[in-house]
Amino acid sequence: MDVEGFWELVESSARETTSRKERVGWLEERLSRLPVKEVVDYQAWFTLCANRACTWDMYAVCWTVAGSGSSDGFEYFVDWLISLGRETFEKITGCPDRILELPEVQRLFELSRTYCHERTSVSEDGAFRLLRLTRVRLQYWPNEDWPEFESFAYVACEAYQRITGVEDAHPYDAVQARGITRVFPFLSNRAQPEGEEWDFGDGAEFERRLPRLAHHYATGNELQPATPWPDSPGWGPTRAWEFCRNGAGDRCVRRQRLHFFAPNFAWVAMDRDSAV
Repeated sequence: MDVEGFWELVESSARETTSRKERVGWLEERLSRLPVKEVVDYQAWFTLCANRACTWDMYAVCWTVAGSGSSDGFEYFVDWLISLGRETFEKITGCPDRILELPEVQRLFELSRTYCHERTSVSEDGAFRLLRLTRVRLQYWPNEDWPEFESFAYVACEAYQRITGVEDAHPYDAVQARGITRVFPFLSNRAQPEGEEWDFGDGAEFERRLPRLAHHYATGNELQPATPWPDSPGWGPTRAWEFCRNGAGDRCVRRQRLHFFAPNFAWVAMDRDSAV
């Protein structure tokens, strides 16, 4: 299987299905019809694509758009990026700052407006600004739209097990025997994202590297990720207030998170005040 064959399978799986679950099943079924060597080919091309996208600038894009900074979350973000097809993948890996052009990301902005309301008001004398954010639903984005697609990365492994009949068999050793090493999971002793590591919270550096993304998410001199609170689906309705004294440089933030439930405990309410 050459690179064209790899991308044809990826893009056909999107055309022939209507949900992520169906898409994963479609790919597993198609791959399981192929010789073992071609399944290894598929995994090799997938690994090479994921390695290309594992850069510090792309990590910053993931942190900003998805509101998540975990290494696992970044890996699943790259899986999602590959699932969007060759043209999109080449565009974004060539220039991560173009992520805002994607219809899938523009849809996230629209969903954010639906799932989260924001209002800003200024005092009569202009001395204070009040920003109010209200999150009104259990999940920030529906699962089908979330910019992560972990299961998409496992289809070759499932097909490999079907063909070989060996439980827990996987094609990674065969891929590595070709001299191809997985960068993910990164931040380990063996791998780091490509490029120069930099501080995503540094507004000036962020604007230099990713000017369009910085302009979209900038708040004053600070960069804020897409979600101003934890992005786990377990978080329920949330309200956040931010009080700024205009021109004074000081800020007080108060957040109230309501109805958080997780296994073994329930966190009904939490207030936090902090000054910067």
